[in-house]
Order: sequence, then structure tokens, then C-alpha cells
Amino acid sequence: MAPKRPTGAGAFPKPVESTAPEQPDSNALYAALDLGTNSCRMLIAQPKGSQFHVVDSFSKSVQLGQGLEKTGRLSRASMGRTVAAIRVCQQKIQRHGVKRMRLVATEACRRAQNARDLIRQVRRETGLTLEIIQPEEEARLAVISCAPLVSTKTEQLLVVDIGGGSTELVWIDLSAVEPRERPKAIMRLHAGFHAPDSPFPTAKVVDWISVPLGVATLRDQFSDVDDDAARYALMSWYFEENLAEFAPYKDEQPREGFQIVGTSGTVTTVAASHLGLRRYDRTKVDGLRMSSDQIEAVIQKYLNLGPVGRRRDPRIGPDRQALIMSGSAILQALLRLWPTDRVSVADRGLREGLLYAQMSADGVLEDGPL
Repeated sequence: MAPKRPTGAGAFPKPVESTAPEQPDSNALYAALDLGTNSCRMLIAQPKGSQFHVVDSFSKSVQLGQGLEKTGRLSRASMGRTVAAIRVCQQKIQRHGVKRMRLVATEACRRAQNARDLIRQVRRETGLTLEIIQPEEEARLAVISCAPLVSTKTEQLLVVDIGGGSTELVWIDLSAVEPRERPKAIMRLHAGFHAPDSPFPTAKVVDWISVPLGVATLRDQFSDVDDDAARYALMSWYFEENLAEFAPYKDEQPREGFQIVGTSGTVTTVAASHLGLRRYDRTKVDGLRMSSDQIEAVIQKYLNLGPVGRRRDPRIGPDRQALIMSGSAILQALLRLWPTDRVSVADRGLREGLLYAQMSADGVLEDGPL
């Protein structure tokens, strides 16, 4: 499984939009839908100052990538679950009168031979058009969503988006940007990783990589290993092997000025377990900084619980119990390769990036992050 790297240096095309007014209203609603390997998620939001206010949301496990590793195709059952979930999203979009939207699919649809069949079925049954985006754009959108969590002290930043079918990593150099301007410089990447010259301080994307191993695909690679601890160790080792060309700081001691921001269900679940939350609370999780020792303690607890115990844990549950171990294996491998002993937790990602990009392109955000 070879990681994917960018092949061109151009900026990304502008978002594909639905029928929309010529001059977007700052009170207009925007929708962003992310169809991943495991989940279908959507946000409907309204511009508010330099940020946005979420009006409605939707999230459903559809397991679109189930069986994809073996067959190379999306199954009829997984496509049926996906269309049913998108139908709910369509009803919400219609109820709120949303005109500006972007609806994207990622790794499972990039890999599936019959992905176009799904897109046609969605269009036929819901009237919505899905767009398959490439890994670089997926990485870029995840990065800009995490801009508010970037410390003004950060000189070298690694943004990690652990998905169901792939993991995107973006290494950004902020050392040439004034400290107070660093979060804003990240937001300016909405124009592309290789944007033209700008009069504003710009973050430099040193390198990025898309590894075709996410929580579902990595789990499937080792589904034949019965021992829980052995499976976990093999998954972490295998992911690290796939990052051999993206490990410039391997074996170096933690240094000041380095930051990892992790955005995924894995990172937020580990954070919720660390905090001992009985009910998930985004306000306590988003922006939390966890040490490597704290993360290690949570992972060890997961191993001690075993599959049955993890399934019963309210922070994990039956749908995520196997996926949390493959995600934890990825997280632990990254901490071995990057010279920091802390991870910033982001309960945000592709959907938020899609919203920021649309609103920024329309000019409906006040001067602030951009």
C-alpha cells in the first residue's frame, strides 16, 4: 500500500456548489456532507463573525467500506445504508432551505470500482450530487478546520486526520510567521497548499502524505490475528512501516515548538476515556491537550478491557470497539515518530473545513481568521 503524495503544485478548484444566488447573503445557510469509509456526517451552519454557528447536524455509521478490502467494490447492502442516510440529510437540507452546499466522498469511493454506481443512485433517489475528492484536498480541508487549535508558540505543526479508509498527515512550517499570526496563516491555506504569493504571512506546507490505512482498512489487514494485544502491536508496527518516508524526526527527543493536532473519532474517543466522561461533551474534548503518558494509559486500559469490555464501555460501544484499537495503533505510531509528547485533540475535521472554504470563497466571514 503505497502512500499518496501530491503530483501537481496548483491550487484546488473552487467548491462545486448547488444552485445559489449570485451574491450570497451573510445570513444564508451552508451545508457540508462528508461520506467516509465508516460514517456519513453532515453539518448545516450559518456564518457568524469570523466563525460559523451550527444550525443542524447528522451522523450515522453506514460502514460503506465493509468488504471493500476483499472485493474492491461497495456492497449492495452498504450502498443501501448510505443512500438511506443521505436521504435523511436531504430532508434536513430541504427543511432548512439550504442553497449553498458541498457534499463529498473520500477513500472508500476513491478505491471502489463501482463508486459511480453509488453516486448515480444517490442522485436518483435524493436529488443530491456527491463529489469524490482527492487526498490532497481532504488533507487541506482538515488542516484549515484545526487552525483555531494551533498554538502561537508552534513552529512545526503536524495535522493528522485518521479516517476510516486512509490517514492524511500534513507537515507545516510556521517558523517564518509571527507567533500571533500563526493560526490565521493556517486558515489562509483554504486557497491551496501551494497558493500564489500573498501579501499576508503564509504557512509553508513542507510535505504531506495520504496513507491508505485508516481505522477500518488497518483493522481488516489483521483481522485473522486472534490475540488482541498481538493484533494491536502488529497494527502499530505496520502503520509505522508505511510512514518510513515521512519520519524526519524519528527517535528524536521531544522539543519545544512542535505540535500534533489530531482530528478523528479515535482521538476524541481516547480523550473522552481519559476524562472519564460518561456522556460525550464536545466542549471538554475539543482543544484538550493530552500527554503521551496519558494516551498510553488509555490504550493500556483498552487492552486490559479486551473486546468484550470495550464493547460495553459507554465511551466506545459495539460499533467502535474494534476500530478504536486500530486507531490507537496509528496514534501511538505517530507519537514514536514526531518529537513531541503531546497531542492536541480536535473535534472537527472535513465538514468544518468544507464550511470554512465555502464561506471564505463567498466572502461572508468577517475579517478574523482570514
